[in-house]
Amino acid sequence: MTTAIYSGTFDPITNGHIDIAIRAARLFSELIVAVYEAPNKHPLFTIHERVEMAKKAVVNIPNVNVQPFAELTVDFARKLNAQVMVRGLRMSADFEMEFDMAMMNNKLNPKLELICLMANAEYQFLSSTLLKEAASLGGAINGFVPAHVADALRRKVNNEM
Repeated sequence: MTTAIYSGTFDPITNGHIDIAIRAARLFSELIVAVYEAPNKHPLFTIHERVEMAKKAVVNIPNVNVQPFAELTVDFARKLNAQVMVRGLRMSADFEMEFDMAMMNNKLNPKLELICLMANAEYQFLSSTLLKEAASLGGAINGFVPAHVADALRRKVNNEM
């Protein structure tokens, strides 16, 4: 039985993130979507909001669960007895950043394997940052996130939450 961890800030979770989670869930017995608190990044959504949005987004994937964390990912993975860390790659800039992170993580926890999944072509350009900017300017964000996330994002950028 192999447990994998897919970590990120997920501020908010996008259809690209969900696509990676679905594909990773097919490869491993258990996939933990680990939502990083990320206080230094000043996320738009609280950790509680991000966890709840992620839980609702993956509710139909039976071997996936969502958990918050606020420590080094490799330490959280160790606590969960995860053997694999899953990362999504959209473009070459992602590869360079992920490569550096992988080398550091390997030094911190050599038993944790890294698996990178290439983003689906339809999500290659999609990032939470671009999504938040589009939403804040009134752009159409349907199709990039689940409906519940689009609603929460519109309310948040319009200061309704």
